[in-house]
Formats: sequence, C-alpha cells, structure tokens
Amino acid sequence: MERTGKLLLITSLFLCFFGLKGWTRDRATNQPDSLELRLMEIYTKREVMIPMRDGVQLYTAIYEPKDNSRKHPTLMMRTPYSCSPYGERFDNYLKTALKKYVDKNYIIVFQDVRGRHKSEGDFVQLRPLNKNRKGKKDKKNIDEATDTYDTIEWLIHHTHSNERVGTWGISYEGFYATMTASCNHPALKAVSPQAPVTDWFRGDDRHHNGAFTLLQTTNFLPRLEGRNMGKGVMHQIVKNDVYTDFLSIGTFKDIDNLVRDTTETMWNNIKNHPNFDEFWKERDARTSCYNLKPAILVVGGLYDSEDCYGAWNLYKAIKEQSPETDLYLTFGPWWHGAWTRHSFQSIGNVYFGKSTSAYYMDEIQYPFFRYFLEGEGEKPKNQVNIFYSGENEWKTYEEWPAKEMVPTPYYIHADGSVSTQAPKEEKSYTEYVSDMSRPVPYTANPTTYRTLEYMIDDQRFATSRPDVITFMTEPLKDTLTLAGPIEVELMTAISSTDADFMVKVIDVYPERFEYPQEIRKQLKSNYPMSGFQQMVRGELFRGRFREGFDSPKPFKPEEITSVNYTLYDVAHSFLPGHRLMIQIQSSWFPIIDRNPQKFIDTYHCGVEDFVMKQDIKIFHQQNAATRLLLPIVKKK
Repeated sequence: MERTGKLLLITSLFLCFFGLKGWTRDRATNQPDSLELRLMEIYTKREVMIPMRDGVQLYTAIYEPKDNSRKHPTLMMRTPYSCSPYGERFDNYLKTALKKYVDKNYIIVFQDVRGRHKSEGDFVQLRPLNKNRKGKKDKKNIDEATDTYDTIEWLIHHTHSNERVGTWGISYEGFYATMTASCNHPALKAVSPQAPVTDWFRGDDRHHNGAFTLLQTTNFLPRLEGRNMGKGVMHQIVKNDVYTDFLSIGTFKDIDNLVRDTTETMWNNIKNHPNFDEFWKERDARTSCYNLKPAILVVGGLYDSEDCYGAWNLYKAIKEQSPETDLYLTFGPWWHGAWTRHSFQSIGNVYFGKSTSAYYMDEIQYPFFRYFLEGEGEKPKNQVNIFYSGENEWKTYEEWPAKEMVPTPYYIHADGSVSTQAPKEEKSYTEYVSDMSRPVPYTANPTTYRTLEYMIDDQRFATSRPDVITFMTEPLKDTLTLAGPIEVELMTAISSTDADFMVKVIDVYPERFEYPQEIRKQLKSNYPMSGFQQMVRGELFRGRFREGFDSPKPFKPEEITSVNYTLYDVAHSFLPGHRLMIQIQSSWFPIIDRNPQKFIDTYHCGVEDFVMKQDIKIFHQQNAATRLLLPIVKKK
C-alpha cells in the first residue's frame, strides 16, 4: 500500500481506481531536482527510532532547518501509509503542500504508526483510546494518544524546538490527528484533522448508514492488510466495468472467497460485526473528544465521497463535548483532499470560481498554524469558514450550523411537485419496483474505477429510470440557500422485509444555461449544461437500521412505516430560475452493495437468497406525508 498522507501530484484517475483511503504522493525520481537540492542545502534529514513507554520504537523522519539562530515550531503527521522516501531523499511534500512551512523554518516530522512499515509493534485499525490507561506512568496500556505524547516529549528534547507542536492529517491520517488532540502534552498547541475518519459504520468509508461501501472497501482493505496486502483483489473482479463485473461476481460472500483471509483484519471484522456493536462504538473517534487542550481546525470537502460525514460530525462532537476548546471549521467545494491542490477550480462540469484551495491554504490553514505555533500574526477571527456552491462565495460564522438556519419542511406530492404545503389527499403514494438484477448505477457512464465527480454528477440518467421517482419545484423566483443537515422523513411500505432508501437533493439548472466561453475553456468540456441536474447531496440508508444502528429490525410487508435519517450537511444556494429536485431510489451500485431485500445477514448470503424484485411505495398523503426538513437560511 502506498503512503497516502503525502499527496498532491497524482492523477485523479489513479486515485479513483485504487480507491485509496488518504493519498499517494509522487514518488521521488532517481535524481533530486533543483528544488530538492535547494532543500538539502537548508534542511537536514534524520531517521530515528523513537522509544515509546512500553519499549516499542517508532520510525520517525525529521526534517530540520540548519539555521539554529532561533528555535523552530514543529509540524507532524502520523501515518499508516509509510514515511517514504526512506534514506537520503526528501519528501515531495516539502516542495508542495508544506512549502510555506519550510519557508518559515518549521521542523517537519513524519512518523510510521505502530506496526506499520519501519515502526515496531502491532498495527490495530482505528486503535481505540485505551480505557484502562492509568496516567502518564502507565507503561502497559498504550494507544495512539500515548504514542503521540511520547513522540512529542522526545522531539522537544532532541530537536531545536520552540516547544510548540502541531499535528495534521488527511483521511485515515485525519483519524490519527484527532487521536493526537487527546494526548494532553503541554507542547501540543494546534491540531488539524482534515477529512478525518471518524465513524466507519454510520458515515465514513466502510459503511454509509450501515450499508457496506462495496466498491471502495473491496479495493482498499485487502490492499492494506492481510494476505492480499499491497495487491488487493480488484484486478480479479474488474475486467469490463465496475457495474457489470461487481454485478456478475454476486455478493460480499463471493468476494470474500477471493480475499480468503483467515487473519484478524478489518475486512473480517466487517463481516463479523454487521451491526453497530461495541466493536464499532469504541472505534468512533468522537469518544476521544472531551477536554481537548490544543486549538483544532477541522477541514472537509462538500463533495468528499469518503469522509464528509467525519469532518462535519467531528466538529459537532468537539463543539458539544469540549466547549472550551479553541475550535475552527472550514468546508470548501472539494473532493477528498482537493484543498491541497493550488489550482483547484472545478469538479467535473461544475465550476467554483478562482482557486478555493489556494485561498484555504494561504488565508485559513497557514494563519491558524502561524498563530498557535509561531506565536505571530492575529488569532483567527472567523470560527467557521464555509464555501457555498451555487453562488460560489465564502461565508463566515461563529458556529455551525448557523444560528440563522431554520429547518423548513418540503413535501413531495402525487403530481411530482415539491412544496412547503402538506398533502391533502387521504390516500396517495408513488410506487416503483426495486430490482436487484439491475440496480440503479451510481453514474451514467461505465467506469473501471470510482470517479471523483459522482458526488456532483448530472442525474438526468437516473431521472429517466422507472425505479427512480422524481419530484421538483417550479423555477425559483428567489435564491434558496441551504446551510446544515437535511432531515429525511420517508413514509413507505415495501413488499418484503428489508430495503435501502436513497434520497438525493438536486439543483436543476435552467434551460439554455451555459457557462461563458472563458469558463468552458477552463473546464475543457462542451458538456450540455442546459437542464443539468447537479446532485447537491445524496445518501443511502439501510432500512433495517431505522430504529437504531445497534438494533436492526425487519419490515412488516405492506405496512406503512416511517424511515427517518439525516443527509449530512450542505452549503448550497439554488439561484433564481433553478429548480429544487428530490429523487428517491433503492440502490446505488456498486458504491453500495445490493440489499438482499430480505432481513438476512448481508455478509454471508448469496444471490440465491435475494428477493430480487420488490414493490416500494412512497406515501404523500394525510397522516403519512413524506418530507425533507431543509436547512434554510434566508437572505438578510
């Protein structure tokens, strides 16, 4: 598995095909370029094994300025993906995402976490905080917090440190950044979890609302650990395109026969823990978010398909559980980690204006670290910086969701409309057939990988399917701004004992809409934008968990049942002339595995166990009205 924390100069296609959790940075060439040679003139590199309290030693790469005329702040990343390049060569991150910190003479540190690559010890996926730990002198009960504490303690005594340390990380490394915040070392002053893995059952990577993320996890986990480490099983599955080939292979059980791993891996833990039990609960990073001392900047992407949930909900947990923490939040119109790409301006066919990532790196992230690590500049004034797609503007708040946000019910109706008026019919529903022999694809075109764009894709391909039901407003006369979580309240009846429900909120562009010529040139696309249906937020929910993720329950066939869940936060403005569309479907393949449409163990069943077709009714009537509570912020 390539190291994923040090990203940047890798193609979108490579990232999407391999579905890497976190990032892969460019490998160094055989010969250093002029920038690296310059770095070698002003920085030294040390590779050390730092001892932990239990005797295990962790490999740590330390890049330190040769100028010792003053002491320096330290910026550290802990990673499960490798601190390569090992040896004399310098990490490319020092030339790209960390260049500003190099220019300011920061000490830059990368560390292989326990049990990975050149570090000793045993690797544990999402190692929980150790509840049995008894103070700083406990040498037995270790966790990521104790490893961070011991590392910082070593660094401030063995480098030219100003005793101000910051940590950061993206994705899985964002989880390690979260864990560092609870170490309580007095020198740890600032932490930035970015798209952090937070909850692998309810919202991040491995599951979405209890439903297994088939495409991403099938590739990622077997590559990370166990007998398939470094190679995975995707190449054995994908011969044509992901939709066709995952449909042909069958179910999780069939893929498990390819993985054939008898070791204790996360892959096996997923199939052995199908519900939100203690295994998953203790791995929820939010359990570590009490009484945090360092300042914290949580960062996320509005169109991050992997850990958008983690960023929103980590911020909310810290805000509630550690109210004295100096807490900041930034969200931009980015896919997973795009905020590190200075030239970022668009996703697919949707344009966001001048580089939002450059603004973030220069005006938000660096001033945060400068103030808390260098002790210079002004303390960040804005607690919350949010970019609104649609109108393409940054807005600032004291907290999130904004105090001005009002949850407002929008109802669906029999005539296909959406309005704020509740339905008056005594009996009314829209019905479709959910067919698991031809599930709804996640994108229009065949792909051999998980695309970056699907979170914001044109949904016209889905609108035309009979197993996708669509409801839409009239063209809007005024701007409609959504800012916060979307609450879904479905009223449904199904013909079997389980079903998935996928709800999408879509911005429908006006007819004859097109970008100006100069923007079309930047997008390098002549895609027809007239009537474009941009997914603003879409999320699938496994119906069996409607009464709790730890208490799955079958449906009673044909009984009207409520299914309520949350689409994670949005920040989007529907402009005048646009329409708001709501779509409902029961599959999203192969992003999510197929529901057997029967209340059985999805990880041990075969296709022969499926109820392949079932009828699904979505009600819009008195006493059974389907609606969305939209987080509306009205213009002042």
